[in-house]
Amino acid sequence: MILKKRIGNFTVVALPIKMKLWKPREQFLPKICEKLKKYVNTGDFVVFSEKALSVALGNIYDENKLKVSWLSKAIGFIVMNIMWGYFLGKISKLKDETLKWIRKAPLSEIAAHKQLSLKVGGILQMLKPSSEAGIDTSNLPYSYVSLPLTKCSLVHKLRKGLEKCLGKKISVIIVDSDRTYVHRRLDIALASRSTCVKGLRNYGVVSYIVGRAFRTAFYPRATPIMYSGVKINLRLLLEISELADKVRGYGAGRTVFEMAERFHTNIEGITWDMLSSIPHYPVVIVKFIRRKLS
Repeated sequence: MILKKRIGNFTVVALPIKMKLWKPREQFLPKICEKLKKYVNTGDFVVFSEKALSVALGNIYDENKLKVSWLSKAIGFIVMNIMWGYFLGKISKLKDETLKWIRKAPLSEIAAHKQLSLKVGGILQMLKPSSEAGIDTSNLPYSYVSLPLTKCSLVHKLRKGLEKCLGKKISVIIVDSDRTYVHRRLDIALASRSTCVKGLRNYGVVSYIVGRAFRTAFYPRATPIMYSGVKINLRLLLEISELADKVRGYGAGRTVFEMAERFHTNIEGITWDMLSSIPHYPVVIVKFIRRKLS
């Protein structure tokens, strides 16, 4: 599937690149170069999924290794089952079905995640109801989670490596599907996790609540984590990120529960082979085509 959108005098085209599932310690750059040679031109944007990169770089963690404390269980129950299930969830206008799940979420499935997110991102991240600190549980097997990418130099190395093998000048974006909330009139973009992009204001759970509660003032976009390339403004960077994230799709599911339902198993019964059986689009090419004036 190809998505198109008009931005100013350009038609923006997003082309997802189908590849095999990337596994830990994957030598992905040569494979990407081989795939992209047919499609990439100078000036194009190459957009990576942060999760796919994290997995390929071995930046994952098995939450089963955590020794969950009684304090983490208490925090998980208070934060998720009570605060989000009955108060913050309504303020943030979560769907009724989401609220029902949150109220009944078993401690065994949330305590370890809360404990890890507190360690990785601090309290403002742990208090989020999902995607805490950029830790992602979807499209991974067993009890693995992908950890956020934090070395801002990574995107520059990726761009240089791709430009060398492709022989073309490009821009590279690394994107997380977690939402950034953009003010419709003011120059304000509220991210709910840390990034390497200037202009994104990370207030953790506060960004999440404000962005969702005041939907007439803010609209959601996928979050660009890192960027290297030609100089563009933040709103355009956010639009490119959203278009690429939308055309990439959700893989096996948006959550571990959707994945488990799809594969007819429990959340720890999902395997690499199961995930490999579905299409994956870790890379998206975004092209700007100038519209002809009539």
